[in-house]
Amino acid sequence: MLGGGAIAAALNLSALGRERPSEILLLFGLIRIAVVAIVAGTALAFVFGLWLVHEAGYGYGEGWVIAAIVLLIVANALGGAGGKRDQVTVKLARELAGSGDAPSPELKARVRDPLSLALSYGSGLVLIVVLALMVWKPGA
Repeated sequence: MLGGGAIAAALNLSALGRERPSEILLLFGLIRIAVVAIVAGTALAFVFGLWLVHEAGYGYGEGWVIAAIVLLIVANALGGAGGKRDQVTVKLARELAGSGDAPSPELKARVRDPLSLALSYGSGLVLIVVLALMVWKPGA
């Protein structure tokens, strides 16, 4: 989960420094692979986290457990919204790469879109908070 997030962030930061649509297209394509790791890690953390809550004798109604579940949902919603916005960027990069691969101010603006970046990085930050809740179990 966090490894995939770190890879996605590194690829995104690399895309921020690129101008050629083909390079941006490649990096955003690699981000999609990292997203698979994020989704798989999140699903495993959810399933095994609930199992560990049961095994350790905690209740599912405890505040930190409920907060972690709610924040997992929030993280997925943020990441999904950011991913949908990035699909528009990928489509533009694909079109530009196929028609000369020249740098484009519109593509540059899409890659640096503050809302897309906030949604994607916000999702990662929320997942870190979930991890902190699972490790420190405040109020338990």
